[in-house]
Amino acid sequence: MKTNRIGLDATKARELAEKLNLLLANFQLFYMNSRGFHWNIKGEKFFELHLKFEELYTDSQLKIDEIAERILTLGHTPSHSYTDYLKLSKIKEKRNVTDGKEAVKSVVEAFGALLDIERELLSIAADAEDEGTNALMSDYIRQQEKQVWMYSAYLDK
Repeated sequence: MKTNRIGLDATKARELAEKLNLLLANFQLFYMNSRGFHWNIKGEKFFELHLKFEELYTDSQLKIDEIAERILTLGHTPSHSYTDYLKLSKIKEKRNVTDGKEAVKSVVEAFGALLDIERELLSIAADAEDEGTNALMSDYIRQQEKQVWMYSAYLDK
């Protein structure tokens, strides 16, 4: 068995890096959509939603960097072109969304896509004995599950 620099099976590390690149692509689209919602939101809940969308894209920016650095730690290269992101991402770009409920619904759906990928990564990381990726995904899942609950509560009114 050939291992990488951090002692993980090289084949399993490649599989992890590929799935992390998928997560990276989805976070890039989530980031861009959140920025667009932040800029373009209108209506009665403008002030509340404007701040929430800023929190989302700021948090996404940090996660994007963490994911890319994890890919590098595994000995691989993070994707860094929007052409690749658009091809890979389950989250699709949203344009000119001004309605708060539509934007929040999109956020909840995007969290679903992110959580699916993160749970797959947990399984792959466990098989590879990759505690670094496992810990990162566990943190993301815990935070996003709570956000799904909170944003869904907004939609339930």
